[in-house]
Amino acid sequence: MSPLVKIRSERDQMSAVERRVADFILENAQLLRDYSSQQLADALGISQSSVVKFTQKLGFKGYPDLKYSVGEAIARADQGETEQVVPHARAAVGEPAGNLWRCKSGAEEETRLINSPDTLRAVAEAIAKAGATGKVFMIGLGDDDIYARSFALRLSLLGMAVVHHFDAARMAASVSAAGAGDVLLVFSEHGNHPALCKIGRFFRERRGRLISVTRHTSNPLRALADIALLVSAHDDRPYIQPVLYQSALQHLLDNVFVQLCESDEQRHGQLLRNLERVRQMLEP
Repeated sequence: MSPLVKIRSERDQMSAVERRVADFILENAQLLRDYSSQQLADALGISQSSVVKFTQKLGFKGYPDLKYSVGEAIARADQGETEQVVPHARAAVGEPAGNLWRCKSGAEEETRLINSPDTLRAVAEAIAKAGATGKVFMIGLGDDDIYARSFALRLSLLGMAVVHHFDAARMAASVSAAGAGDVLLVFSEHGNHPALCKIGRFFRERRGRLISVTRHTSNPLRALADIALLVSAHDDRPYIQPVLYQSALQHLLDNVFVQLCESDEQRHGQLLRNLERVRQMLEP
């Protein structure tokens, strides 16, 4: 993972001082070669030791190693490789559309890197097992319900028994019928809704497996989950950040759905049959 992608993906978990260093590096990556650790500290109004601790926390031996690694990332980008040096930077005036797809691409790449293949495989296997022998429960409140509802429909097309609610009280009642091996997916961008955490605890008491879908931050729901799916999406503009989150989240769910389709021929066949039934129903 390049240093710039690593910084972006871990920014949400950083302290206020660390975020200042991270944002400076992301926004001025091309200038970093001209800064010593002391000059960077002076520019940000922090101590030199804070800069050194920041680099070590990222896994580098020191500031020179970070600076060298960033320089390599910039050189690769200049040679036409796909990584964007500053995916969340503001576009030049007149180029909003081009900047948006680069921002989306960056958010999706960061999200892919922080969710390991083993994690995605574990999520797909847990859902597949629950869908074959039990039930898959799903809930999201507000905007999060858009993705819970869509994913629930997709799993239904695969022949799985899905219990979807957008009301916490109804879900609390429904999970009382959950059993060992069932799965509950909770969609919560910030992962701190008290009702959803209570439902998660109740579900685990029923020996079900809890899968959280949240931002890449430290939050109560993520800490409670058996498996955590994480979304990384950052931008200083309040109207762009939710767009990036939605795009990266959809890409993450698409990945899980494709694994479910391709890992079992019977599920794939059931999907095709159900899609044909839906097409026939919608025909005039």
